[in-house]
Amino acid sequence: MNTPSRHELEAKSCTNLPPGSAALTPQQVTALASVVPEWHVLNNKAIEREYSCATYMDGVRWFALAAAIAEQEDHHPDALVTWRKVKLTLWTHTVDGLSENDFILAAKLERAWQEFTPAA
Repeated sequence: MNTPSRHELEAKSCTNLPPGSAALTPQQVTALASVVPEWHVLNNKAIEREYSCATYMDGVRWFALAAAIAEQEDHHPDALVTWRKVKLTLWTHTVDGLSENDFILAAKLERAWQEFTPAA
């Protein structure tokens, strides 16, 4: 697998993986994680990102946008919305680990986050 750029990941769509599909290898995880460095790899089984928001309601609005993107991709994160923070965790249930879908959604979320939070 050649490591795609962030733009290439953003342009892809998540695919339905049948049960029994293989999870990414640790080498593949490392390569794809380098494309979305804002996300942290958890034991090669999941990736996680915590977003800081100006207010609680900004966090709620951000999560609503992230949820809409996840729904469009049919790949849904675990989410925790707290005071001025939103934590998203991605992993692929059918492979019991990470798939390219996790990194595709992470890249799409990073693009949306950049648009959601204008540069200071």
